[in-house]
Amino acid sequence: MMFPGLTLLLLGCIAIYLASPNQHCLTRPLPGRPTYIAAFLLMGTSIWFLSELFLTTTLVFVFVLWVMLALSLLPFIGALLSGISKDGADVKK
Repeated sequence: MMFPGLTLLLLGCIAIYLASPNQHCLTRPLPGRPTYIAAFLLMGTSIWFLSELFLTTTLVFVFVLWVMLALSLLPFIGALLSGISKDGADVKK
């Protein structure tokens, strides 16, 4: 149950990031309210999966650590992807 829980939590973080107006992965951000609702449902389901494995304090630690890691790395991944053109050459803006 750990892999589905962490995967759902990562998908929720990705959805929150892609709904942000400052993201660099998509040309336009995803619609806010439906995306946030879906993200929080994914995160809630991940808590349910992870609660089968961990005690409450460990669950909170894993949840916060995973969200912090995902939301910290996603802007760098977006910047990396937007800085490379389709043919693989660096884009000078």
